Amino acid sequence: MAVQNLTPILNVSDIVASQKWFEALGWQRGFTWPENDPAPGFGAVCSEKAEIFLCRGAQGSRGTIMPKTPGDDETDGVWMSWWVSSPTEVDAMHAKALQLGYIVTYPPTDEPWGVREFHLRHPDGHMFRVSAGTGEHHD
Repeated sequence: MAVQNLTPILNVSDIVASQKWFEALGWQRGFTWPENDPAPGFGAVCSEKAEIFLCRGAQGSRGTIMPKTPGDDETDGVWMSWWVSSPTEVDAMHAKALQLGYIVTYPPTDEPWGVREFHLRHPDGHMFRVSAGTGEHHD
């Protein structure tokens, strides 16, 4: 078997609001369905070759456990890694998320497995690890 692509589907409370959340970070709005519906039930966001489907109130669960303290990554939502081109881009995305007032639960950190990442929480409880390889791996 050779999988050609993978598109995650996130359960969200509001398609349009979620698209705006992603767009503020540099993603592009993909589609909404039904088209021209002020409260669509399905949609997508895209960034280069990456795409995330958004489904209102179905197909999976939303995170209901919210962080209690800074650094608390506890969630029952979906975890997903976004791979960006460089550690510098990780830092730029982190700065943008803070500027937007988004929930960052883990600051940019150089991990011993050769990745720089920070953790970003979507309003519906999904968690994104915004990551880039550092070229260094420490045991």
